[in-house]
Amino acid sequence: MSSRRRKPDWLKMRPPAGERFTEIKSSLRDRDLHTVCEEANCPNMGECWSGRDGPGTATFMLLGDRCSRGCNFCDVQTGGMEALDPEEPTKVADAVAEIGLDYVVLTSVDRDDLPDQGAGQFAETIREIKRRDPSILVESLIPDFQGEPELVEQIIDAGPDVIAHNVETVERLQWPIRDRRAGYEQSLSVLERVSRESDIYTKTSLMLGLGEYDHEVYQTLSDLRQIDVDVVTFGQYLQPSRSHLDVFDYVHPDKFETWRQVAEEDFDFLYCASGPMVRSSYKAGELFVEALVRDGESVEDARNRARAAD
Repeated sequence: MSSRRRKPDWLKMRPPAGERFTEIKSSLRDRDLHTVCEEANCPNMGECWSGRDGPGTATFMLLGDRCSRGCNFCDVQTGGMEALDPEEPTKVADAVAEIGLDYVVLTSVDRDDLPDQGAGQFAETIREIKRRDPSILVESLIPDFQGEPELVEQIIDAGPDVIAHNVETVERLQWPIRDRRAGYEQSLSVLERVSRESDIYTKTSLMLGLGEYDHEVYQTLSDLRQIDVDVVTFGQYLQPSRSHLDVFDYVHPDKFETWRQVAEEDFDFLYCASGPMVRSSYKAGELFVEALVRDGESVEDARNRARAAD
């Protein structure tokens, strides 16, 4: 790996602070819970946790803080897998209630070491949150579960309002960016199963700045719409450390805006959040999806409306 490139001015962020930030962090620490915000060093943690544009949000990371895979873009620790905490679903639901969230994002590390790859614990956490308060909206950002249909079905049956799974990058760059156990077609199969077999909104995310060509991004958007993915986000890849993949390019904000327009206007995605600091769990996207769900419109009706508006 070469030395890290100097970041442009548009990528500079304020350090996290504020009363709301402190409150959320305290609630998580009291229950020994993890967030992807912290584990992956998300650049939006200060904004989301401090609640500058409304109530603070956090993305809970289930199944521990160690991943069984080793993707070369990700800062989450790998190896040394630990036993699951059987109280985790209850702890997460308690934290959601204490913090006062009405839109919850759940994600997880990969747990290829477990017989069900963690799908059961993921599903139980969704059910526990909904059991406490059915009005709380739950977005589940799931692993690929090695593409096993019955494990994806467990998440669908638990009844989240949104199921997200990230393709991360264009098909050509899947390796070396992602672990070899992941794959473009495998990720598409997960998203297609959700969109074809449920009335649940689907969502995915791509990182830019890894050496992708425009025509490859365009093809990825086409592939995603062919399987009725509803929401897509674009964000800048940032190198977590010198041992991770180098940044190929810092994409200008104007280019991100162009991709937003392409996604929404050319491909009829219901929504696209696109910007250097956008991540898959991004509050602007969550607020949009929340409005869709609370409006009571079915997923199919929303898709048809988007197509008719083109």
